[in-house]
Amino acid sequence: MRIYDKFYINGQWVTPIGKSTDEVINPANGEVSAKVPYGNTEDVNAAVSAAKNAFASWSQTSAAQRAEFLRKIAVEGERRNADLTQTVVDELGMPIQHAAAYQVDALGIICESYAVKANHMEESEEIGNSVIVQEPIGVCAMINPWNYPIWQMIGKVAPAIAAGCTMVVKAASQTPSHLFIFAEICDAVGLPAGVFNFVHGSGRELGSALSAHPDVDMVTFTGSTAAGVQVTNSAAPTVKRVCLELGGKSPFIITEKADLEAAISFGIHDVMVNTGQTCNALTRMIVHESVYDQAVELAKLKTEALLVGDPTDPKVFIGPMSSASQKQTVLDYIDKAIAEGANLVTGGTGMPAGMTKGNYVLPTVFSNVTNDMAIAQEEVFGPVLVIIKYSSVDQAIEIANDTPYGLASAVWAGDNDEATAIARKIRAGQCSINGGDANHEAPFGGYKESGNGREFGIAGLHEYCEIKAIQY
Repeated sequence: MRIYDKFYINGQWVTPIGKSTDEVINPANGEVSAKVPYGNTEDVNAAVSAAKNAFASWSQTSAAQRAEFLRKIAVEGERRNADLTQTVVDELGMPIQHAAAYQVDALGIICESYAVKANHMEESEEIGNSVIVQEPIGVCAMINPWNYPIWQMIGKVAPAIAAGCTMVVKAASQTPSHLFIFAEICDAVGLPAGVFNFVHGSGRELGSALSAHPDVDMVTFTGSTAAGVQVTNSAAPTVKRVCLELGGKSPFIITEKADLEAAISFGIHDVMVNTGQTCNALTRMIVHESVYDQAVELAKLKTEALLVGDPTDPKVFIGPMSSASQKQTVLDYIDKAIAEGANLVTGGTGMPAGMTKGNYVLPTVFSNVTNDMAIAQEEVFGPVLVIIKYSSVDQAIEIANDTPYGLASAVWAGDNDEATAIARKIRAGQCSINGGDANHEAPFGGYKESGNGREFGIAGLHEYCEIKAIQY
């Protein structure tokens, strides 16, 4: 069991002002995996003050200096890879076969990416009698989710460092240990005091304090749409920039000319990895009527072939839900889908074979789903796929766009030209065609209630920049 009792503020490990503590529960077995301090608004104030004081000097460092720190963090992060991976297995319940590749390896990759992009801050553009320059926005508050805790954390921290910003970071209560380790990494590489600070505690209390703090210039948040609205409301009185990566109900259109087996394999893997706890998961599979029955049968076979169980077992593909409350949320959605008339193809509300404890949910597939059902409109955040029938491409696009969300999407068609033509009509921030891989150099973010702003790539750096025009 990991035990932590200090926060990292102003380059030092400090005893929290708030005196509460919290136990982190392993979702696979219900045992305590870590004990961590729970801070309060006074801890937030101390961390923001440290970040504000550090900004004046840090913002004036060269791009080369900031790039060097990012590269040192990448090297030290690789040295701590096994430690970070274990936190993901213990606290999130992600199976060991995926934990490093999907969660931890990104730390070094993204740091190296922004080490290169730091030079962008020293570029300028002449337009008429003006010189256009980029400057760091200032003190950034970063509120991170539990489902991809390290990926999301470094996706905020790395561009902020590259831009010359300082920051206060908060992790989700379910998955905090990686942030204590990351602070050790920053300390080990000698990142200047006050550049990176972190606090931990109640999202309702600390998240609100960070979002509303008058000395915070930007707040970036990843989580539910409802919580994102609260962050925005808290930030509004001080007119700070808000970058939100929120919920999703992403569509996957499969045409009658698609390679059906490849498409179904891609879709099942996408939905079921990380036990369905992925904001951009392709949870609405929209299939042409001519191949619909075949698609449903393939989805059943491929889903039932996935091993559910102990996340420490290298053969296991699906682990537990992150918490008992998240498990109950998913089970409630399954019950509601059945009540609304959806056909349960596989899965359901029982425990997986051989499992007697832990927050497990069977990987579940529904057919005969219409897009007005709750299971097709609301974010379940669990291993649940719905398969919807369409008769024309225009109808498929209409179904795809008929949701409050617009985070991600996918199309599998007869060729890339056909798939691209469909992709251009889907209202979502990303679209994978014919099995295209994720790309950390591409911007990530959503339309509509999936948020605003972008993470990763050069667009991710721009979120941490102010643009200045100098006239001469």
